[in-house]
Amino acid sequence: MPAITMKELLEAGVHFGHQTRKWNPKMKEYIFGERNGIHIIDLQKTLKLFKEASRFVAELAAANKTVLFVGTKRQAQEAIAEEAKRCEMYYINQRWLGGLLTNHITIQKSIQRLKELEAMSQDGRYEMLTKKEVGKLERERKHLEQNLSGIKEMHGLPDAIFVIDSNNEEIAVREARKLAIPVVAVVDTNCNPEQVNYPIPGNDDALRAIRLFTSKIAEAVLEGRQLAAAQATDQERLEAEAGLAEGGVPGASEPGENGASAGYDAETGSVSAMDGEAEPGPTRYTM
Repeated sequence: MPAITMKELLEAGVHFGHQTRKWNPKMKEYIFGERNGIHIIDLQKTLKLFKEASRFVAELAAANKTVLFVGTKRQAQEAIAEEAKRCEMYYINQRWLGGLLTNHITIQKSIQRLKELEAMSQDGRYEMLTKKEVGKLERERKHLEQNLSGIKEMHGLPDAIFVIDSNNEEIAVREARKLAIPVVAVVDTNCNPEQVNYPIPGNDDALRAIRLFTSKIAEAVLEGRQLAAAQATDQERLEAEAGLAEGGVPGASEPGENGASAGYDAETGSVSAMDGEAEPGPTRYTM
């Protein structure tokens, strides 16, 4: 699993929470203390829970399942898109469209519309329209592209979602919970960790912290796939070896008539019967 160190967490400022007056009491067990009116997150808890979350993500990837990366706040948009693309997963980094999970059929219709508009812009159909009509279609296409480009090839529901800031992505978390889709989320001191299946206590506002968590989750996906590929290769090798064992060694003796097997004596150059009645030898004459 991808390793994350205490040094990395400290350098990224993962331990800095929100102002103490903005805290969620349900985060109490993950808070180490407070400094200058700011809650300090217990990074030992972060290490432990991140390990559990990354193991879960890796197991999903190894089983060829999908994870939807979600982060629409300004600080998260770039990291979410880049890391999701790197591990070939889907993402939402602009506006979360209500019903994206719970009304997936309607969202799929919007995706089909986007693909249709893209095809029209490339196959010459725009040339048959007026500038006003083309402008209207292009505005529609750009709007759909902005919101749906990260899930354009996602044909079904994801098997899990990874979220930066469960408060900011409250609708996404709620929809996932309604459909029993597991949620992995970075939760700051103002969040409710009980709303997610795999909470990762940490700063969900700092760019470096967001980049760190997102890149490590992407690495968990990649490592899970690599593990699955290695296991598949080992399985193929074992099956090939088993097939050779069942087929026998090439050139082995085969039974002759009456169940006898022929044996060859290299020293005398003669063939003898094996596992059956002995063949009569040559007649000897005495002078």
